[in-house]
Formats: sequence, structure tokens, C-alpha cells
Amino acid sequence: MNKRSLAVALLTFFLAGPTIADGDAAAGKEKAAVCSGCHGVDGKAITPDYPNLAGQHAGYMAKQLTAYRDGERNNQLMSPMAAALSDQDILDLSAYFSEMAAIEVVASEENLTEGENIYRGGITSAEIASCSGCHGPAGNGNPAADYPVISGQNAAYLAAQLRMFRSGERNNDPNQMMRALAKRMSDAEIDAVANYASGLQ
Repeated sequence: MNKRSLAVALLTFFLAGPTIADGDAAAGKEKAAVCSGCHGVDGKAITPDYPNLAGQHAGYMAKQLTAYRDGERNNQLMSPMAAALSDQDILDLSAYFSEMAAIEVVASEENLTEGENIYRGGITSAEIASCSGCHGPAGNGNPAADYPVISGQNAAYLAAQLRMFRSGERNNDPNQMMRALAKRMSDAEIDAVANYASGLQ
């Protein structure tokens, strides 16, 4: 590396500060022992009301853990757990769970067609865009934009988050994007699209 390249690399590092690449998955594994009580040793939640963490984008996970720690997102279980986490703890945990194999979920057949229609085509009458526009055709999200992976996620958890966005109880979405969409959705529509998204591969 020549002097100019080295100078550019150092300047970029100091201006940007720590990044997700600074997370240490091995260190995260040691720190994650306490997480397994709810999220499982393999990142699969022990109850459908909790999120599966395996395979989630590290950047999105770090953002949510930071939000819990700093009070921007509140949950009676997660807020106290995150309160003592350092920035490095958050990076390490996020790196660890992001490297796990994603969970596969089988969606219920009950409202699958309605869910697919919403996910892929939106709800025109309510001016709701398709979910696939941000979360991708396979539900893999967009790591660059910190949009989460929702395929393989528990349907009950997804539905609960949509309801919290709808009520405003959860409000850490960029530009109020999720709140604006969810507030125009019925319970039946939320349940259908959550079920469909959970089973995407």
C-alpha cells in the first residue's frame, strides 16, 4: 500500500469510527450465553412471541440493541438486558447472530394467499406499497439500508411489531415509514402478511 492509499484508509477509519466489521463473532458467542434463554442457542426463539435472531443483518441488530439500550425502543425484557451493553458488546453480539444459519419457518395455509397478495402487490385501496420493495422478494431485507430480514421470522412476532408500529408504541422506523403503512392495515391484513413473510425462503 502506498502512502496516499494508507492516508486515505486511515482518514476514512477515523472519520467513520467503528463499523459492523469491527464486531467479533467469537467474543459475541461468549457474551450471548444470557441471550439463549429467550432467543435459543441457535438463534431460534423459544416462543413465537420473541424474534429469531439467526441470520439477521448485523447492522440492523446493532441498531435495535442500541435503541433498547438508549431508550429509543422500549420492552420490559430487552430494555434492562441492553442497558449494560457497551458499543463493542453490541457489535460483537450482532456479528455472532448474523453469522448463524437462518431459521426456516413453514407458513400456515390459512391466510397465505391474502398475505402473498399484500407482500408482493401492496394494498392499492389503502395506498400501501408492496413489502417486497424494501424487504426483497425473498424477505432478505437490505443490509445497506438497515432493513431487516423477515423471512424465517416468527409470524406472531412480526404481527406484534406491525401492531406496535400502527399504534405508535414502536417508533424507531426511518422516516416513520412502517408507522405510515401499518396504521392503514387491519388486524386480518397484518396477520396475513406476517404469516406469509415468515415462510419466505
